[in-house]
Amino acid sequence: MPADLRLSRAQLETVIGHARECAPEEACGILAGGEDGTVLRVIPMENAEHSRTFYLMDSREQFQIFDEMERDGLELVAIFHSHPHSPAYPSIHDMELAFYPEAVYLIVSLMGDEPDSHAFKIADQTIREIEIIVSDN
Repeated sequence: MPADLRLSRAQLETVIGHARECAPEEACGILAGGEDGTVLRVIPMENAEHSRTFYLMDSREQFQIFDEMERDGLELVAIFHSHPHSPAYPSIHDMELAFYPEAVYLIVSLMGDEPDSHAFKIADQTIREIEIIVSDN
């Protein structure tokens, strides 16, 4: 996978919109794309825990989405979630749920006046921030 996360402004706005809709609970979802890591589809999901401090994707919904992605020739590019009341940095719980070391983890914080987004690679209990490249198309 590439060393950055590439998505369109509209796709990022979809992620932020889902985060706002779910607030004060954490939102979550999947970013699917091609082998080059470019996001082609934003897939908002339900936080099965309906929690303000952590997220958990419903396993049946996740399986269904992965099946659709495989059928459509898409790869898992990123998993996104929101932090309605804390910074856009992985929590201990986020690290524990980082089951896909090949994926990027995009976190949107809503704690400030404007949403703040950061992307990370999480593997072997190590967090590395990566660049988010937002295009206008």
